Amino acid sequence: MTELTVEDGFKGLHQRTPWSAVTCLSLLTFLLVSLEFMPVSLLTPIAQDLSITEGQAGLAIAVSGFFAVVTSLFGNRVLGQLDRKTVVLFYTSILTLSSLTVALAPSYLTFLAGRAMVGMAIGGFWSLSTAILARLASGPDLPRAIALLQGGTAMAIVAAAPLGSFLGSLIGWRNTFLVTVPIGLAALVWQKAALPNMPSAKAASVGTMFGLLRNRTFAIGMAATALTFIGMNSLSIYLRPFLDHVTRLDINTLSMVLLGLGAGGLAGLFAIGFVLRRHLGVALVGMPVVLAVIALLLIAAGPFQWLTAALLVLWGIVSTPVPVAWNTWMARIIPDDLEAGGGLQVALIQLAIAGGASAGGVLFDTAGWWSAFVLSAILLVGSAVLAALARPRN
Repeated sequence: MTELTVEDGFKGLHQRTPWSAVTCLSLLTFLLVSLEFMPVSLLTPIAQDLSITEGQAGLAIAVSGFFAVVTSLFGNRVLGQLDRKTVVLFYTSILTLSSLTVALAPSYLTFLAGRAMVGMAIGGFWSLSTAILARLASGPDLPRAIALLQGGTAMAIVAAAPLGSFLGSLIGWRNTFLVTVPIGLAALVWQKAALPNMPSAKAASVGTMFGLLRNRTFAIGMAATALTFIGMNSLSIYLRPFLDHVTRLDINTLSMVLLGLGAGGLAGLFAIGFVLRRHLGVALVGMPVVLAVIALLLIAAGPFQWLTAALLVLWGIVSTPVPVAWNTWMARIIPDDLEAGGGLQVALIQLAIAGGASAGGVLFDTAGWWSAFVLSAILLVGSAVLAALARPRN
């Protein structure tokens, strides 16, 4: 069995990247994101079965997000002495167990316990993901490896909600969660076979994570990351009511538009690895600028179905690779502290998603739908300004 030492770091041990290992991690990200958001399409049957309100069922997303933040900050400190392959297997096991717990939950509290386990797996794995890829991939292949990992996320965004809704109507919400259990077990077997041993790095404490902010470039980049994700989510989370009430799409057209958005995201991920090798700084600044322009154009184009659809495909192409760009940036700025930086980044992104959802929701309900789109544009322009200050110099 090949072993990757900590010193291999960003350089990568192999001249040839073990793409099977990267692909098995992409399957894990597909499961993580699918299970994080699957309750969204199953709220009504979950609420009816557990005798709770739909609002209480919706807390499933908040619970997983809370535990993702906690685990990203503290989880890898607790597991700091374990080989990173073992840690990945542990988080995949927790994720699989969460599906079983949710599917068999006899009560609301058990259901929430299952959702807490999803959050633990999300926060724990994502905080380590860039550090692990930096040890698996040879240096020039790292952007492509990160893009492949995020491909699992994009596939989940495209498929999870419609597939969850379809399976829920066909076999029930509990069996829909049960379907993911054998997929999780298959992922475990693949990881066991494909991942090399990766001896633990020095466990990063919360103090170490926040200590990285003394690096001015890193601190500015984290601020830019936060503004980017708040800006994107203050718009994207409210696309469904926008398309329902402003663009007035019927359900079939709506499904096709959302599918086009997801397909655009996959196309963006395919291309971004090649772009980031030579133009990382341009991408970090340019992507939020383009997204800000799209947000403003959507306000004017809202009543026009085909123009709105085209803009949303472009939104998918540009927005989906954003995490790839920022993870690549982090590997350039703090190559020796990726586990600490990854934990802080994941916590920040989870909080930014919640912040974007809250700010966009308040404006959407009080000032009108267009105000959430304006907020998105303002925040994205701000993130571009900060990204210009944080871009790598080499």
